[in-house]
Amino acid sequence: MDLIQRVQQHFEESIAAKQAAMDVLSPAIAMAAEKMVQALVADGKILACGNGGSAADAQHFAAEMVGRFERERPGLPAIALTTDSSALTAIANDYDFDLIFSKQVHALGRAGDLLLAISTSGNSANVISAIHAAHDRQMTVIAFTGRDGGQIADLLTGDDVHICAPHPRTARIQEVHITAIHALCDAVDFMLLGGD
Repeated sequence: MDLIQRVQQHFEESIAAKQAAMDVLSPAIAMAAEKMVQALVADGKILACGNGGSAADAQHFAAEMVGRFERERPGLPAIALTTDSSALTAIANDYDFDLIFSKQVHALGRAGDLLLAISTSGNSANVISAIHAAHDRQMTVIAFTGRDGGQIADLLTGDDVHICAPHPRTARIQEVHITAIHALCDAVDFMLLGGD
């Protein structure tokens, strides 16, 4: 296999992963968007967290909400819990790295708010801790995972929404996640602003 074919294989696999995810995940993404709009209309906010590429996705999501996605609208309250380096390093140093998100959820989250929890494996200890904290605060959880959903799949309760990318490979899971995030942002805007 030459290098060009290797590159093309990534595109082919990504397309196949997204096609497989489309039918499986579309109802859950629509439900997640409805729950987000319910929270936002009731003056709630969305907290988002994840590690590595999932941290970048959490920040990407918050930026689309606070700024805009594709259409002009007032900013929507969303906070990426991955961005405050002083809080992250203080919590990791003084307590434990597994608590870097949950301490922030306990401090910032309120009943009626929503947590967007992103973990490609579904097993990230600090994201799991954040989900427990969100439930303590009577917050709904929208969980983005991959593979079989990991431990997170078993933590979700009746009001929560699980968006599990049906693929074993981390890169493909992340690519499905960003497409799902864009679809989620578009659905929120559609419900708040109406048609195109």
